[in-house]
Amino acid sequence: MLGTPPTAHGVPSMSAVLKPAPEAVHCPAGAPDDVLGAPVLALLTDLHRRFEPRRQSLLAAREARQARFDAGELPDFRADTRAIRESEWRVAPLPAALQDRRVEITGPVDPKMVINALNSGANCYMADFEDSTAPTWPNLIAGQRALRDAVAGTLTFEGAGGKRYALRPEAERAVLIVRPRGWHLDEKHVLIDGVRLSGALFDAAVFAFHNGKALAARDRGPYLYLPKLQSMEEAQLWDEVLAALEKALGLAAGTIKVTVLIETLPAAFEMDEILYALRSRVAGLNCGRWDYIFSYIKTFRRHRDRVLPERGQVTMTQPFLRAYSELLIQTCHRRGAHAMGGMAAQIPIAGDAAANEEAMARVRADKLREVTAGHDGTWVAHPALIPLARAIFDERMPTPHQQHVGREDVLVGRDELIAPPLGSIGRKGFENNVEVCVRYLAAWLSGNGCVPIHGMMEDAATAEIARAQLWQWLHHADAPGSEPLCLDDGTPVDFVLFEAVLLGLPSRLARERPPGLDRVPEAIGVLERLTRADVLADFLTLPAYERID
Repeated sequence: MLGTPPTAHGVPSMSAVLKPAPEAVHCPAGAPDDVLGAPVLALLTDLHRRFEPRRQSLLAAREARQARFDAGELPDFRADTRAIRESEWRVAPLPAALQDRRVEITGPVDPKMVINALNSGANCYMADFEDSTAPTWPNLIAGQRALRDAVAGTLTFEGAGGKRYALRPEAERAVLIVRPRGWHLDEKHVLIDGVRLSGALFDAAVFAFHNGKALAARDRGPYLYLPKLQSMEEAQLWDEVLAALEKALGLAAGTIKVTVLIETLPAAFEMDEILYALRSRVAGLNCGRWDYIFSYIKTFRRHRDRVLPERGQVTMTQPFLRAYSELLIQTCHRRGAHAMGGMAAQIPIAGDAAANEEAMARVRADKLREVTAGHDGTWVAHPALIPLARAIFDERMPTPHQQHVGREDVLVGRDELIAPPLGSIGRKGFENNVEVCVRYLAAWLSGNGCVPIHGMMEDAATAEIARAQLWQWLHHADAPGSEPLCLDDGTPVDFVLFEAVLLGLPSRLARERPPGLDRVPEAIGVLERLTRADVLADFLTLPAYERID
């Protein structure tokens, strides 16, 4: 901190931090000045030097907590923050643009997607630098440029056959919300003092630098979705980073509003605390269901009694997921924040009317469950689902939101949040997990982070469930003192089965020619190594990141 006095936010003034020497920052040759000019790099350097030690400390705290879980400890509510949970307080009032969020669409940040999502008719569009974007350097730069041009209203795109895409008038566009990468991800293309920059800082700061003032002038942000938080302290770090950004960019304190994804099991025990840490800028919490399921597996990776059934059976009607979503609604509404529902990952299935109707019926049931429970809005992955979701929310939620639904009936404790679900593992479910991992990873390595597979829009979160389940099943298959794991047809779950499924994939995928076909062998090798490793890797994208440009 260089001994400088803190501001009202507890963060030194940006001008009080020494400016970096040019040689302290290293970017790829030819980094575009329109995105990463000297002022942006100076801002990134200041943020890195100030906050990187805290980020590393918090990541170390994650590892220490996971070691305790591996040794048998169970997650629980914190004793040291009981006063926050039990006292009465509310978050800052929500801006007009975030009052009605009944349908939000999510997707990557390529120009065509940005235009289509903003034009989609959804209330909000979450432009995603995390789970649905493979963070190649070209993707990141093109994404930042697309968002900058979209905010300016000038973004266009020419597709195959000369088809031209352009933005509708601003009043007809979805509200833009940007999801930066989580605290655990580095940006290897930008080195400051020889150390990789945080991906979260890169995404958030570059976006805010180029768009903060323009959005603030129109009362449209900047707005962010914050992913993968595990604790109140991680939320506090975000609050301090955003306060520093506001000061550096000349924005009023609290201008940058955030919605936090509750997509890790530890965070479910700190929802009040996370809202409190961000109370001057938080607009809501979101049920990030897919990453939450992945986090449940990862948290209990050494607990044989909490092995999950196949992914298709782990729905929001499972008791541990229902408890989490209802506690989120109760917590948010008590504090004056929105409780956002989760992603419908289904996409329309062309050429099979019966399968398409079955998929849409699942979406209808899921959205009806959400609005009936008291959620203030929901997510979809495909524009065709927007009318379906909107019709259900319009019928059941005539007001902009449901904060008046207090859900005082919800009584959720530790045991409800960690209750193991019942179910089985079918052959199709096992084979689908292997296929999803290989197909998604091959596409990701080729620069595509969002891939339709068998009627579902798969991203890093859903692929992580498949990858973590394979590890969990295979490493607990013959745990001492437990019944062996078998498929529902009696076939043992073991590495013989795993290898047999892998061997059959290349020839079939060669016929189907999915995205990233040329990297299928590499994807198989990565999956094999991760699955056979003695310890479940924290994230699939960490080792895979070293394999992309």
